[in-house]
Amino acid sequence: MQKTAPDNLGAIVKEARENAKITVESLAEQLNVTERYIYRIENEGKKPSFEILYKLIRILSINPDAIFYPEKPSKELEVENLTRLLHNCDERKLEIIKAAVYASIRTAPEKLAVT
Repeated sequence: MQKTAPDNLGAIVKEARENAKITVESLAEQLNVTERYIYRIENEGKKPSFEILYKLIRILSINPDAIFYPEKPSKELEVENLTRLLHNCDERKLEIIKAAVYASIRTAPEKLAVT
């Protein structure tokens, strides 16, 4: 999840890669590019091709709005990122996540709005 609001593609990619705990070497292999190419995107302002950008967004679960609409509020981006990550979970992981959310809500009843 995004901790800061990176103002360029390289910072967004680097932060997403680090948050996903993916090494430059592993990402380069998944993209079928060199490690140097990844370093150039992250640190030198290299603009990837559409094909590579598409793969980066998918592999690193980057919200495209973070790249194309950086002015969008970060809270919305966080919710969208969580939703995207949930789509990658199997049923068992979803059950664990739901249980954790329900437990978290139950421990803070004063924050619940009764409808």
